Amino acid sequence: MKNKKVLFEDWGLTDYKQAWDRQEEIFGATVKLKSDIRNRALAVAAGEAEDEYTPTPNYLIFTEHPHVYTLGKSGKADHLLLDEEGLKEKEAVYYPINRGGDITYHGPGQIVSYPILDLDNFFTDIHLYLRTLEEAVILTMADFGLKGERYPGYTGVWLDADNERARKICAMGVRCSRWVTMHGLAFNVNTNLDYFKNIVPCGIDDKAVTSMQLELGQEVDINEVKQILKHHISVLFGMEIIG
Repeated sequence: MKNKKVLFEDWGLTDYKQAWDRQEEIFGATVKLKSDIRNRALAVAAGEAEDEYTPTPNYLIFTEHPHVYTLGKSGKADHLLLDEEGLKEKEAVYYPINRGGDITYHGPGQIVSYPILDLDNFFTDIHLYLRTLEEAVILTMADFGLKGERYPGYTGVWLDADNERARKICAMGVRCSRWVTMHGLAFNVNTNLDYFKNIVPCGIDDKAVTSMQLELGQEVDINEVKQILKHHISVLFGMEIIG
């Protein structure tokens, strides 16, 4: 039986390391539960235990972070263009982490979404998972009159993806083990884009980065964007949101 219930949590402005540790805690507990369920199913099949239904939980987390640069497993450390002193001057920190992708920036005014989902409850296709998250951002942008697009060969969401003006508005990087996901997407709403000048964003050195604020020419109500993005994610995945 698939559990479509998803607990929604908005963590507000959260230290990156604290958020990462909390993600790891939830992720690890879910992976362990899946292993326990599998072992119990084997015991039931062998007549050594009685069958009982235990659903795996799902979480959809929104947050913002103070200035931080994170480097994915496939990234290059030299894509961070700041040394320790430079990081201090920018009041930023840096973490190599265990998601896919290269280097990116998180900061205030950016919606960071961490879906910690058991994809066995939805669909076991990591490419479809990424495309579905992209679609949620594209639909959210459309609600504000912006045309978000996919850029062939890259994850994330772009504007003018088919020409030399291509610019990225949403980066993505995930980890998945036993079909349980963590990490997710970073959507630039009112983000200070100057911080992207200190990295080679996602390892791409010939494309620009943008935000909803820059594209619309005015600051956007980030809470409104959160509600719309939450709605589109829930509809596309067929979630029953709790909270």
